[in-house]
Amino acid sequence: MGARTWHLTLAATALAVLTGCAGPALRGTGDLGVVIERATGSLQIVDTTHLVAIATVQGLGDLSHASVVYSRDGRFAYVFGRDGGLSKVDLLKGVIERRVMQAGNSIGGAISQDGKLVAAQNYLPGGVKVFKADTLELLADIPSTYGQQGERSKVVGLADAPGNRFVWSLFDAGEIWVGDFSNPAAPRIEKFSNIGLQPYDGLVTPNGRHYLAGLFGEDGMALLDLWHPEKGVRRILDGYGKGQEKLPVFKMPHLRGWAVAGRFAYLPAIGRHEVLVVETETWREVGRVAVAGQPVFVMARPDGRQVWVNFAFPDNAKVQVIDVETRQVVKQLEPGKAILHMEFTPRGEAVWISARDDNRVVVYDTASFARRAELSASSPSGIFFTARAARIGF
Repeated sequence: MGARTWHLTLAATALAVLTGCAGPALRGTGDLGVVIERATGSLQIVDTTHLVAIATVQGLGDLSHASVVYSRDGRFAYVFGRDGGLSKVDLLKGVIERRVMQAGNSIGGAISQDGKLVAAQNYLPGGVKVFKADTLELLADIPSTYGQQGERSKVVGLADAPGNRFVWSLFDAGEIWVGDFSNPAAPRIEKFSNIGLQPYDGLVTPNGRHYLAGLFGEDGMALLDLWHPEKGVRRILDGYGKGQEKLPVFKMPHLRGWAVAGRFAYLPAIGRHEVLVVETETWREVGRVAVAGQPVFVMARPDGRQVWVNFAFPDNAKVQVIDVETRQVVKQLEPGKAILHMEFTPRGEAVWISARDDNRVVVYDTASFARRAELSASSPSGIFFTARAARIGF
């Protein structure tokens, strides 16, 4: 039996077990995940233990900038499509359970601490909508209105925070908003203005204390202490590119990779071929790592021992690995054409990497850097595993 036939047989067997006539198979979801197929508006449900795809779900709309969050039990994936579609996918049945068109242009979302609320961040018309996680019933609509003319801003950097709060940034307004949805019928919104030009993405630190917004319009970042929001927003890394020409930016970096390893955060430098190293007690820069191109995702392995980086065009066929002890690049890989996303398995022994223009996902061993598997996928982009269900800010 050839290797391809063996893989197809294993996948078919797994799918048969998954979708048996008696209903969902008796199994956990801890080793499941999804791979977004952006060209076909579909996703593959994958098994990270056996390194196979076990089902394909169609009909998810425009997935050119899709993201996913999970229910508390890891059974349901909430898929946010670029066209404003919000879909609830049952991983065990391999079907769309519910779907709503909630906006005209959307780029992501979050799920609340208690798992009962799902929030979507929207470019058009601009704002945040909050839904019941079980039924996708709309509970709150928070327009991103700002200024004397009542303009709407694109919303970016939406993340969950402890206390059933969501935090997000307004790209056009230069603001951070914190919404307390303890009572979804009457949410309390706190607004922080003048945080900097064009916040483009945000993250909440692993302990849920700090919200960090990257700034596209200027060198620096905005930091909000969610334990003490009364202190206001603090600027960090001001002028990190001072005196140096800013390089063209062909793809917006992402902070949501959660590159927090131990006491240090590893962050992409806008317009620089560098990763910035920041000490998370003082939030001061303590180092830089020169890399092969403009970083897009800077992601820490779950144990914090390595940081993996992918890049914007024209260096988007490369992935580099930084050793956090030496702060040196220790390995460069070329998994394929147009590397868009990476995702570590829950304990970090492997990383899955999407190569969009090669229509494949490549799985690497993070200790030996050997290729463990390749899976066919139609223009794959985002990869999201169910381990995110148990983590703040994912």
